[in-house]
Parts: sequence; structure tokens; C-alpha cells
Amino acid sequence: MMIFADPGAETGATMDHLAWLEAEVTKRTNGRMLTLRVSNGSITETIERRAKGTVALRKDGQPSRFVSAPFFTENGGMGRRQCTREFKIEPITKQQRALLGYRPRQRIPVGSCEVWIGISTDEVTRASSATESWCVHRYPLLEQRMSRHDCEAWLQRNGYPVPPKSACVFCPYRSNLEWRWLKENDPAAWAEAVRIDDLIRQSPNMTHREYLHRDRVPLSEVDLRTDSQRNGQHSWLLECEGGCGL
Repeated sequence: MMIFADPGAETGATMDHLAWLEAEVTKRTNGRMLTLRVSNGSITETIERRAKGTVALRKDGQPSRFVSAPFFTENGGMGRRQCTREFKIEPITKQQRALLGYRPRQRIPVGSCEVWIGISTDEVTRASSATESWCVHRYPLLEQRMSRHDCEAWLQRNGYPVPPKSACVFCPYRSNLEWRWLKENDPAAWAEAVRIDDLIRQSPNMTHREYLHRDRVPLSEVDLRTDSQRNGQHSWLLECEGGCGL
């Protein structure tokens, strides 16, 4: 079983690759392995509602709160990172319970579910044990000691396309290199990031203005050049090798 949580803010390249992967998995396993897409709503729509000052209602009729994202604030801080849990982890966990045949809050036996997570050696610090006792995390890439480069080489050797990096268009956890790649290679995604960056500063009753970029200026005004480019120099060592697209 392959489960993808759609936060409603992935790039078109990621969604296109997902469609290819779903078809490939179905073909390779003759339909024995299922692929599911789950969602806990759209984080983009949440940001848009916040900017308009409107509130969505939950299924019980009560107003839902706005989900916080780790945007940079003008006072030097960052917002709380609730988006990953609410738009990625929670819908996947809910689907896992349903597949196991258990209702919400119903006790599940320890170790009932084994989850494979594709974290490579480059980001080993992200690997952790499952928070639910009924779930066991496995990291096959770490078990094989594979880096992003190793993954890319394996894909190319076997004739598979190298996937783009999966992240919300407006995720603030991007380096200048990654923002520059987005601007130069995916104009539609860049335009959406600029739109969201402007939108998060239109929310009423804000204590501190928010920004997508760590420089805390509008994204459209950020100087994304490398130090060498700012000094009028060019170094091939600073060229992007495509690693941020993994």
C-alpha cells in the first residue's frame, strides 16, 4: 500500500510525477499494490481564508482554527509548524487506522502497522520512531545507506525519471539555491509562491507581518544571486547539480 497525503499546495511537477508513479506501481504489481491519495483539506485555501478573515466550519458545526505554518516573522521569529502534522501526518494516520479496520480512539495492538519512509542519509536527523505504539517505522534507504545521490544514480541506471522534490510551493524551508531553481524552472510555482507571500501579510489582526523568505522582505524583491554573482564573478562550483530536485 502506497499512501500520499495531498496538502493542496504541491507543485505541478510533483503531482505529475505522482500520477506516473501510481500508474507504474499498478503496472509493475499487476494491481496487487494499491496507491491511495488522502487529504485533510487544502493549506492554500486555509491561508486564503485567513487573509479574508473568513472561518471554515468543522463537521460538528464549530469554527475551525487556522493552521500555523513556519513563516518568518518581522520580529525575528518563526510561526509554529503545525502544517506537516495536520496536512500530512494526520490524514495518513487516519487512513492507516481505516485500513487496519479500527475506528478513531479504538485501541490497536502494538506493532500492527509497518510504515516505510524514504529518508536518505542526507537527512538522517529526520528519522524517528513512530509516535503510535501500533505503528513501526522503517527507513529502507538508511538500511541500505543510500544518499540522495545514490537514489538518483539508481533511478537513472534503471531507466526511471528523477522525481522533483516534494514540498509545498510556498514552504519557507528553502535555501536561496532552491528558491532560484523554482523561479528559473517552474514559473507557475514561483508565481504562486509570490502570491502566497503577499497574501500572508494581508491577514487581519496580525501581531507581526510574515514572510516566506528568511530575509523578511517580499519574495519578489529577494536577491537570489550567489555571492559570486553579486561580485560579478562566475564559478562552476556554485552551479546547481539538481540535488534540490530530489
